[in-house]
Amino acid sequence: MSVPDYMQCAEDHQTALVVVQPMGIVPEDQFFRIYKRIASVSQVSIRDSQRVLFIRYRHHYPPENNEWGDFQTHRKVVGLISVTSCTTTKEWPQTSDRFQGQKEVFGSTLYDSRLLVFGLQGEVAEQQRTDVAFYPSYDDCPDVEKRVEDFVESIFIVLESKRLDRATDKSGDKIQLLCAPFEKKDFVGLDTDSRHYKKRCQGRMRKHVGDLCLQAGMLQDALVHYHMAVELLRSVNDFLWLGAALEGLCSASVIFHYPGGTAWKSGARKPGVSSAADAGKRHRPGAQEVLIDPGALTTNGISADTSTEIGRAKNCLSQEDIIEKYKEAISYYGKYKSAGVIELEACIKAVRVLAIQKRAREASECLQNVVYINLGQLSEEEKIQRYSVLSELYELIGFHRKSAFFKRVAAMQCVAPTIPEPGWKACYKLLLETLPGYSLSLDPKDFSKGTHRGWAAVQLRLLHELVYASRRMGNPGLSVRHLSFLLKKEVTQSLENYTSKCPGGMEVISLPDGLKLPPVSFTKLPIVRSVSLLNLPVSLRPHKVKGLLGQGMSSASPFIYSPITMHSRGDERSKKIDFQWVQGDVCEVQLMVYNPMPFELRVENMGLLTSGVDFESLPAALSLPAESGLYPVTLVGVPRTAGNITINGYHTSVFGVSSDCLLEGLVGVKSSGCMVEVVPSLPRLQLCTSLPRSAHLSSEDLSTSVSLRLFNGEMQQLTITLENIGTETLNTLELTSKNLSTKEKLFGEFLTWDLQDALSHLPLKSGQSVSIPVNISAKLDFSGQENLLHDLNDDGISVTGLPVSSPLRQVLKPRAENKPVGSDASKNEFNHVKMLEAVLTFKYSGGAGQVEGYSRELSLGVRVDVEPSVFFTRVSTLPATSTRQCHLLLDVFNSTEHELTLSAKNNQDLVLHASECQRYTHTHTQTPPSLKPKESKPKFIQTPSTFLTLSQFIRYSLENSNKI
Repeated sequence: MSVPDYMQCAEDHQTALVVVQPMGIVPEDQFFRIYKRIASVSQVSIRDSQRVLFIRYRHHYPPENNEWGDFQTHRKVVGLISVTSCTTTKEWPQTSDRFQGQKEVFGSTLYDSRLLVFGLQGEVAEQQRTDVAFYPSYDDCPDVEKRVEDFVESIFIVLESKRLDRATDKSGDKIQLLCAPFEKKDFVGLDTDSRHYKKRCQGRMRKHVGDLCLQAGMLQDALVHYHMAVELLRSVNDFLWLGAALEGLCSASVIFHYPGGTAWKSGARKPGVSSAADAGKRHRPGAQEVLIDPGALTTNGISADTSTEIGRAKNCLSQEDIIEKYKEAISYYGKYKSAGVIELEACIKAVRVLAIQKRAREASECLQNVVYINLGQLSEEEKIQRYSVLSELYELIGFHRKSAFFKRVAAMQCVAPTIPEPGWKACYKLLLETLPGYSLSLDPKDFSKGTHRGWAAVQLRLLHELVYASRRMGNPGLSVRHLSFLLKKEVTQSLENYTSKCPGGMEVISLPDGLKLPPVSFTKLPIVRSVSLLNLPVSLRPHKVKGLLGQGMSSASPFIYSPITMHSRGDERSKKIDFQWVQGDVCEVQLMVYNPMPFELRVENMGLLTSGVDFESLPAALSLPAESGLYPVTLVGVPRTAGNITINGYHTSVFGVSSDCLLEGLVGVKSSGCMVEVVPSLPRLQLCTSLPRSAHLSSEDLSTSVSLRLFNGEMQQLTITLENIGTETLNTLELTSKNLSTKEKLFGEFLTWDLQDALSHLPLKSGQSVSIPVNISAKLDFSGQENLLHDLNDDGISVTGLPVSSPLRQVLKPRAENKPVGSDASKNEFNHVKMLEAVLTFKYSGGAGQVEGYSRELSLGVRVDVEPSVFFTRVSTLPATSTRQCHLLLDVFNSTEHELTLSAKNNQDLVLHASECQRYTHTHTQTPPSLKPKESKPKFIQTPSTFLTLSQFIRYSLENSNKI
């Protein structure tokens, strides 16, 4: 026998073998549909008996295996069912002849046979025959199972008669010597009259009767015959048949202990009636072989009645003894080179029993013996089947990596060089089945569950083989998917070559056998460490109108604030950002990424994955150097509708493979929040000025800034142009200012404007602009500092009021009389520049955002560096002829580097050169606020406002500029 049956199990010893074969031209699908119905009749309870006959069906059975039927009766084909198609009466004779030819193949062992004919109608089909059944079609055959049951009962009748014939053989001392196929030539010329020969014949016949009893459902009788056969065969050293007797004894004991069966793929076997009846007779563990009663044997060694032995014997082996007897039987088989198949199948049966007993280590040793059994020249198909069964057996005992090893060997055997047409699909399927054994999963989610498991080098090799097999199958999509697991430097080029023909996507790939390959996301190419949602620029941020702040709040509660309500929304707001985005504006999300690979990483089509509102992601591309540090990447997009938007992750394209990376699946990513509110669209203004831009003021967040230099008292006009560059119409516009200067006291308005002309141009549509003139006036104190005053010689005339440089005011700080006005030190102190800062804020709204109560603010910073112009270093008054008049004596100092002309109403102009100080006399009519009616002389209180009053009627000009 050269073809092993790798599906053998111990309970197969009690089955009768029936072969079901197609005859002629039969559609394959129709045949296997009928075969499935036939095979459903796997056991039949015999009428008028408590016994059950088990049937084992095969649709292909090598005739050479049938030659071993005398050695083990379950290997003998006892039944044949042929399935054929016959449509006309003319074809029937030829069909009948073919059936006779099929029976001759197994004719020496057949007990009965049946022919199922489909498609034939007429007189021939109406004939009543027991061995032939006619059916109109494959769909119209309702009684197939019933006919198979009748067929099985007929097999039992023949089997029972043969058992009785063997058990009651009265042929005297001439007992037939049963032989294995390879033994027949060894017994030629042997002395048949010797006692040794007779015992050999008796022992082999006892073993044969035990096989028949086991098939006939007589378990206890089979045990007795096996025990007696073991004793007889052991005495004559007939090791091959002794091994068969021990294996039969083990099989009967396994059937007794495990009525559900040991085959891992078959369903639970229904215990026969006899087995159920015997279940109560189980003896204690450790029972040994039966002690044979010599009186129970007839002269030919076969007893007709074994009931006395059944009652006296401890028949069944214990669970521990079953394995010991299996090992002994296997060792006896190993003595014969021609019994390699028998030895291999016995090992497989023992492994399945050990698997049920959870003795994995012993099962592994038994399987290791299977690997080294030499079966001669095996075909490639037989090698594949052998390695596949070894893999399944190792899987059965929990040796997953060993199972994967033999499964991979079977896969490689499918594409061996000696095969004319390599089976790449079968190879790929077997390689996929090895993945769990090597702790490798095709689902990327399994990689983030913990540390790496398995041998990395073996896993890498296996993935390479999957890629190659899928390519040879002609499926580049599978190659791309598997190459995604091989992102090492040596495979990036291969991946790019494959993706140039078939880009890798995020769709699930379904294989014909139902296996689904989930998409592979490159969440670590690059690695993302943090995700931050960025606020809009200052000029684009939406502001809620104060009067409408409560519109969006629920009015269900009478309280202004309810902590219960806020608590119920805590989960929703835990990830919500405290700023808003605006519909239609470009929004930004910043990612901190780095490249862990030892080569430059090119990332293309990187964009955001969002939900909640319609969002247009604007893809970006970047190139990260090898093993780079943290690198900021800003991803942008435009929300097209209003509502709450959630940033779920990002998508990339690396090496031609598209990946969707969700933030919830990333490990170690820091995020301050992923949800932000998108308010309805608002207009957008662009600000331009007549002055050049400058650096922003440090104290405010501004849209833009301007700066200029003015002399103290100078005024200049700034023209501001506002252009609507958005899509919404501008409906409202407000302008406010805020002075930031706190150190310098400002007299008068720093910034003044007239907004009426600009408001008349509203509403301002997209693309339109409006100009607003703003006057900038720098009016600071014109009085000189105490340490800069120069004492001009007085004419001795008594004056009211104290001079600025009088000794009374110099008590706190003596003046330096030896310091000339034109000295460098004095000049530098007079040229001290002061700074004024203010912010102009344009508040505007329009579009759908205005309806929801939102607006925008555009800020312009104004910085003025005020240079000193003229100083009034000394002020004196002299009485005039009228009590309502007085003469003002002003000591005026020109602190500039230019010539300056001083003028006043009804007075002559005074020309001052650079750094020159002169006295200027002016007659002024005024009613002092402190003048009392009874006082005859005016009295001025010298304060900074006094000098401001002077500046209101004194003007100076410098380089063709008008000053106040």
